[in-house]
Amino acid sequence: MNLAPFDISRARILVSNDDGIHAPGLKVLERIARSLSKDVWVVAPESEQSGASHSLTVRTPLRIRRVSTRRYAVNGTPTDCVLLGALQILKDKRPDLVLSGINPGGNMAEDVGYSGTVAAAMEGVLLGCRAVAMSQIATQDGPLHWRTAEHFGIRIVRQLAAAPWPRDVLVNVNFPDRPVTDVEGIEITRQGRRRLQERITEAFDPFGRPYYWIGTPRLDRPSKEPTDIAACSRGFVSVTPLHLDHTHPGMDRALKRVFAKRGKRS
Repeated sequence: MNLAPFDISRARILVSNDDGIHAPGLKVLERIARSLSKDVWVVAPESEQSGASHSLTVRTPLRIRRVSTRRYAVNGTPTDCVLLGALQILKDKRPDLVLSGINPGGNMAEDVGYSGTVAAAMEGVLLGCRAVAMSQIATQDGPLHWRTAEHFGIRIVRQLAAAPWPRDVLVNVNFPDRPVTDVEGIEITRQGRRRLQERITEAFDPFGRPYYWIGTPRLDRPSKEPTDIAACSRGFVSVTPLHLDHTHPGMDRALKRVFAKRGKRS
């Protein structure tokens, strides 16, 4: 069943991220949200939670700090923030839409499994909301094109609000590393894959004890297929619908046949 199109100007929007309440990308996303609706609330982590994925705090108490009008910080993960935002701060009326980001760096391909930005949107979907994760691709030595994200982000969210929205689906948006005038357009894509080269660097502290940095150099696979990586490399904004059901239908059917045969023999 699809969620019906809705009037974005009358929507309650919850904004979150994984980079913290003071992150520049959050400010850009707030401007996007406030240009679309007057009912905008921000609940973000007190500090950076990059790579937190869909982790949930269950062993320590969480605290909500009011930063300013309709802006709150939580000493937890992006998932904690969306949960407390929707079920505690906005318990009188849950949000219609969760916007997460804008992450300084892409969240494509395998990134979505690690990303706290995507996880915040995922939690919104689990709570029955529509949700969009946004990331601005950037090079290490170049400026972040926040203007690109803001320009296209407004348009994309407005168009998504006018479309039927399947339940259990979030939309993952990646903006290319280009100024607005050099962007080729918007492309609907699927999640891509990279060639990963796992790397662990060992070093020693002043006391001679070893410690480790986990680094993952990621090499984009050249591809003409409609993937998030390929689209952004060609200068397009990538819009990828992600489904929360990770069940593989082909493997599901194959296993049923295998286990049915073994069941008869036992």
